[in-house]
Amino acid sequence: MLIRCWGARGSISVSGKEYLRYGGDTTCIEIRTSDDRIVIIDAGSGIRRLGNRLLAEARLDFAMIFTHAHWDHIMSLPFFKPIYQRETRIMMYGCPFSQESVRGMISRVMAPPNFPVSYDDIMAEITYQESCREAFTIGGLRVTPIPISHPNQGMGYRFEEEGKSFVFLTDNELSHRHPGGLAFEDYRAFAKGADLLIHDAEYRPEDYPQTKTWGHSVFTDALHLALVAGVSRFGLFHHNQDRTDQAVDEMVDHCRKIAADRSLECFAVHQDMEIIL
Repeated sequence: MLIRCWGARGSISVSGKEYLRYGGDTTCIEIRTSDDRIVIIDAGSGIRRLGNRLLAEARLDFAMIFTHAHWDHIMSLPFFKPIYQRETRIMMYGCPFSQESVRGMISRVMAPPNFPVSYDDIMAEITYQESCREAFTIGGLRVTPIPISHPNQGMGYRFEEEGKSFVFLTDNELSHRHPGGLAFEDYRAFAKGADLLIHDAEYRPEDYPQTKTWGHSVFTDALHLALVAGVSRFGLFHHNQDRTDQAVDEMVDHCRKIAADRSLECFAVHQDMEIIL
């Protein structure tokens, strides 16, 4: 399983010299399976560059999975060039939440007056599959969803293939239980023994008095989850739009000091990062 990050930033895209190392694009993760299938998680601004790569590789058959419907996770679907190719085949997975369907959740990004091209003008062949509770498979990849603790709800996922496991829990507030969300122990059980956990780590403890209930975790809470779940590698994710490279480095250093005597590798996920499990 190859995991490639096309965007690790939270809430809104950013640019500038202080964001060069971790990047400014919002959430988009690509998985390439051992049987050469392509799975895309979320359509944040990072999906634009991914689309260019897929066209260059002439790869026009893939699956898309959505964690939730907030703007920074769906905003760049109109700029994903493969959707304008008649040869493209996409299976879209996700839970519609407060929308009438997965199609309704996604198509609103192109509804007037948000975008000049209508969703109905997309040329790709798209099939929709609601994946709210039950595990499903994409080739040899097993995908298990779990509700996240986030305003307006959402889903996290565990991906398993050939004995390796990757847990992706973005936009998950561990210290506050939103409607539809679960308790900390549920997330611990879900992530137990994973080879890789990528978890929302947007805030520092000093940020949290103001940002509690906004749907994101303090990085030390996410680290605690990684430690008690016994995962092998922990990636901080959904970096705050104002968090500079230096500030992210300081958070990573703090995690590494706490985990120094534990079998846990800590790092911050960055744009264009590749991880092989």
